[in-house]
Parts: sequence; C-alpha cells; structure tokens
Amino acid sequence: MGHSIYSGPVFEMARQQFKTIADHLGIPELDRDRLLYPKRAIAVSCPIHRDDGRTEVFQGYRVQHHLTLGPTKGGTRFAPSVDVGEVAALAVWMSWKCALAGLPYGGAKGGITVDPYTLSQRELEALSRRYMQEMIPFVGPHTDVMAPDMGTNEQVMAWFMDTYSMYQGQTVNEIVTGKPVSAGGTLGRREATGRGVAYLVGRALDHLGIKAGSATAVVQGFGNVGAVAALALAERGVKILGVSDHTAAYYDPAGLNIAELQRYAARHGHLAGFSAHGLIEAADLLVQRCDILVPAAIEQVITGDNASRLKCRILAEGANGPTTPEADLILQERADEIFVLPDILCNAGGVIVSYFEWVQDLQRLFWEEAEVFDRLYRILERSFQQVIARARQDRISHRMAAMAIGVSVVQSAKQTRGLFP
Repeated sequence: MGHSIYSGPVFEMARQQFKTIADHLGIPELDRDRLLYPKRAIAVSCPIHRDDGRTEVFQGYRVQHHLTLGPTKGGTRFAPSVDVGEVAALAVWMSWKCALAGLPYGGAKGGITVDPYTLSQRELEALSRRYMQEMIPFVGPHTDVMAPDMGTNEQVMAWFMDTYSMYQGQTVNEIVTGKPVSAGGTLGRREATGRGVAYLVGRALDHLGIKAGSATAVVQGFGNVGAVAALALAERGVKILGVSDHTAAYYDPAGLNIAELQRYAARHGHLAGFSAHGLIEAADLLVQRCDILVPAAIEQVITGDNASRLKCRILAEGANGPTTPEADLILQERADEIFVLPDILCNAGGVIVSYFEWVQDLQRLFWEEAEVFDRLYRILERSFQQVIARARQDRISHRMAAMAIGVSVVQSAKQTRGLFP
C-alpha cells in the first residue's frame, strides 16, 4: 500500500514490529498488507452541549483490524493524544494479543480526542452516549465489542450499553465488556489486567528462581492496570519501591504503602499531593534498581535512550506498546539480564476476562469469581509456556515469539477462509 491514513509514531512502531515478524516467518510480500492494514476505520464527529451552553465537537475514531476469527474486540480511549494512527496501532496489537490467547476475536480500538479531566460528569456522559450513538451502524455483539481503556471506566461502558440498548429496544448486555457487575458485567473484570500481570510476574520469578518475598518492584502508571498490579504484587510479598501517574512519581527504598496510595488516588483522582516525601522525577523512576519493572501507562516510554540504563530483572509490560523498536534491539542484547514479558502476553488478562464477560452475557449464565480467575490463569499459563518454548526453539526474543504465534494464527485463518469475493 502506498499512501495511507495510518501514520504517526505509534502506527509506525506497529508497522516496524510487523515487518520484523513477517521477515522472521517468511510471509510473502504480497500477503503482508492484508495482514497488517485494518479492515475499516471510522471517524465521527461527536457534538455535545457543554455545561455553559456552548456546543463543542470532539473527534472520535474506531478501527476494526480484522473480522476473520469472529467479532473485533478492543478498548475505547479518551485521551488528548488520540488520533487514527494510534488507534490503528492499538487495534493491530489487539489482534495479535487475542490470537496468542486463543480468543475468537480480531482486534479493534477506539477513542475520542479529549482530556477527560476537563469534562464534568454530565459532559462525560453526553460525550460517551454520543460516541456510541455515532458507532451504532458499525458495531454489534457479533461485529465489534467495546471495552474500557485509558480515560474510560465501568460507568462509561454502562452508558455505552444503555445507548445501544435504547436504540435496539431491548437490553443488549453483550455489546460492551468491562461493565459494572450490576449491569451484566463479570466478577473479576476490573482487576483482570493487573491480576494477570502479577500472575505472569510470579511465573517469571519462578522461572528465574527468585522468591517473591525478597523481590522489589517499580510500577509506572497508577490507573486500572498499575494500581491493581501493584496491590496484587504486594499481596504476593513483593516490596513496591516506586509508583507514578501523570501527576507525580514516588520512590522509597523502604517500600510504599500501596493500599494507602490506592485510597488516596480513589479519593483525588491522581497521586499528586499524596506526600512531600519520596518525590522523584518521573523519567528517573524507570531506571531505578528493582527486580520487576512494570510500565503500565502509555506507549513508547522505554526508548533507545533509557533501555540501556534499565536496572530491572523482569520487564512486565502492563501497558500497550511501552517499548520502542530501538529499545527492543537493546533489550535483545540484554536478554540474559532482562526477562521480558511482552505486552501482548503480559496485559492479556483484560481481554481474556472481557471474553468471559461476553460469553456469560450471551448465555445469560454467570460464573463465580473463583471460576473466572481459575480460567484466566489457565489461559495465561498456556500462553506463557508457548511463548517461552517458541523463544527457545527459534532462538528469538519473547516479544518476537509472542508476536510470531499471534500473527501465524491470523495468517492461517485468512489462508483457510480464502479471499472473498
């Protein structure tokens, strides 16, 4: 494909990763565009009434990467950085992630270019509902199923579901996942990504012969993923030395009280002002000495500049795309020092439990929390084993192995189904 609407640093990174994998797998040049470029991209304008009476228009996007294996699945992000290139990259990564976990989904992603912190609750509801209203022609329980992401939460998903249901004239719980339990959500969904990260870190510690009780961790990002991962690691006996969000970073060699930090963040919406003690520059947090480093915020934070200065034993990617291709080359050289849990493996807990939620909604039959986590850990365990075995067998990095498995699944499904019409 020549000129394309998919541009920008994040899509460029996804394209570069795909090229590396396609070269490794020996995928013919002529088959590559069909595997990489999304099936469709939708851009919508979302006008809302602001509280002061003005009408303001926000840009919204949704990218559906492929529908070869089933409906697409993916989060909806409300953030100032959102553009169609970023959304497309996240959709592509989501495809490999679902394929690696063995879920019957293609990847999707959506978002609105807005800083959600500048909206009142009423404006947030209006924008959420308007976005879903504009998406109705393009989504459905067997077409595209939305979930939360940065800047959205259970409440936004409930508004999405209600808006779609009003249009259908009946309650359609299965149109979105990550809903409140009271509105057809599943037990365990909110904690799924963070708990999944902690489970896989536990497996990596076992693999390296490190006891959780003597391990230390630094967590960048204190949203749904980071806060839950930090708490779950602390429960396993790991000492959390540092945490940060977009407002502040704290580091204390004696360890931080995660439960207290979580209560503060829940009350204030951010970490700034938690304490005058232990403040550190956000950029310096990533290069502190620790056993486990969890980037759980935005993409492209581990770069060619800081990858050589990382002082962790395990890099657990809670965020999507936190490591740039330049950083990857450095990490490949440091493979004996740093055990990488790549994003499409490490943070797959969220989409796996979203899949469970969708299945429960379709069947109108709900599971106990223990069953949710038991099934989650079984899928993560299988994926972990597959990635480690593939990396060893092909003598490639964990990221290459994870992506090779994911891309191969989609490639063989496309080959089997053939090209229609």
